[in-house]
Amino acid sequence: MSDKPSVLFVCVHNAGRSQMAAAWLTRLAGDRVEVRSAGSNPGAGVNPAAVEAMAEVGIDISAEVPKMLTVDAVKESDVCITMGCGDTCPVFPGKRYLDWQLEDPAGQGVEAVRPIRDDIERRVRGLLDELGVPAQH
Repeated sequence: MSDKPSVLFVCVHNAGRSQMAAAWLTRLAGDRVEVRSAGSNPGAGVNPAAVEAMAEVGIDISAEVPKMLTVDAVKESDVCITMGCGDTCPVFPGKRYLDWQLEDPAGQGVEAVRPIRDDIERRVRGLLDELGVPAQH
């Protein structure tokens, strides 16, 4: 296992909240945190409103693809964060588990997704503080 902390964001379809959270963490932590996202029932693609909302803040997630949650992804992560979507991770000793209660952006327009995006950014910044990793921006 590497010296840097690793974080896994989990949401059922891995198409909105978890994709935005992974993108924020990647932007703010750079290569100082290992970032993963996945879902138990991955969607066909990333939510277009999430893509648009992230593009508004200069983060391109248009090439991302929803990924299947695996036991290995959980084992390899120090922190596993579910996104208020009722999804659960396999539980292993020594891991930190958090559940961020977030609105579901599925089927919503970009106007509804912006506050979710901004809430995720605030939570990711707080997580970085907890991990002792200063945000880059």
